[in-house]
Amino acid sequence: MKTFALKRIYLHIVFWIVYLALDTALIYLWFAPDFSKLAFSRQLMLSFVNNAISLIPKILFTYYLLYCSLPKLLSNNAERNKAIFYLIIVLITALLFYQALAVYFIFPVIYKGLMGSMRYFSLVVFLEDFMEIGFVSSSAAVLKQVRLQLANKEKEKNLIKEKLETELKFLRNQTNPHFLFNTLNNIYALARKKSDETADVVMKLSKLLRFMLYESKNEHIKISDEIKILDDYIELEKIRYNERLTVSFLREIDNENEQIAPLLLIPFVENAFKHGANQSRFESFIHLDMKLQNGMFDFYIENTKEQNEKKNNDENIGLANVKRQLELLYKEHEVFIENEATIFKVSLKINLNSYANI
Repeated sequence: MKTFALKRIYLHIVFWIVYLALDTALIYLWFAPDFSKLAFSRQLMLSFVNNAISLIPKILFTYYLLYCSLPKLLSNNAERNKAIFYLIIVLITALLFYQALAVYFIFPVIYKGLMGSMRYFSLVVFLEDFMEIGFVSSSAAVLKQVRLQLANKEKEKNLIKEKLETELKFLRNQTNPHFLFNTLNNIYALARKKSDETADVVMKLSKLLRFMLYESKNEHIKISDEIKILDDYIELEKIRYNERLTVSFLREIDNENEQIAPLLLIPFVENAFKHGANQSRFESFIHLDMKLQNGMFDFYIENTKEQNEKKNNDENIGLANVKRQLELLYKEHEVFIENEATIFKVSLKINLNSYANI
């Protein structure tokens, strides 16, 4: 907040310095013929002092407009008319003050009679003064409104980004407990059988959980790490099915260091086990095929299922979850789902270079 305030003060100072420099140059050019006998430095100094003193009423009126009148003028309440009335009063006061400085100080003291005398009231002079004060104050007001609009757009953009990031975290947090619940069920089944594989399964699960707790917080991971997680998960699941389930995992990767969002593929594999092999009473299979070439990622998975099995709510939630993650993460992606009588297929295509920085 302190840095923001200092930045605003710096911008205000720059604005007035630029205006003072431009106005000094204009005054010098305007009065140069009258001061032809004076040295250039003397002419420039007189113009600078003239404008520096004349800047006082301009600054006072400008900041009254910016911080007292403008907020009320832009509102739709009953105070608008009152604000306009006070603004006119302050403007007239600023004009009188501006003119008094010129007549009683600038001309007789700064210019020391070089410009002759000047009447206090002159309609033409008052109009010129009005144009000067109106120009600088309206310029400052326009710049402020532009800055506020840009700040509001940036704030709105950040709010949308935070909302999307929160939604993405929620979706990932939904996936992890769901996966953990299914795996714990597997361990429980092995423990009931007093299987010697129970300890090995627990060790594999601990590795997966460690990855989910730490590595999955990153925006990207290497594709090789995502494949390793899939391999570990498949090994965990295969223990339950023995010879009843055939799993194949083909991969053709041209760059193992290619980046991908973490844990993006596990929901598809989990769905294949839970609603395919787990529900089948006979021999079943799960086929996975993964290809990566020049940032274009293709993932295909199919699994057997019981004929006419109805899709349950868990499956709907899991696939809807990962679809929404894809919408948030990648601008270019496609998901195709085929739910046939005994086969369930999912085809996923992603341009990994189209990652959306939400």
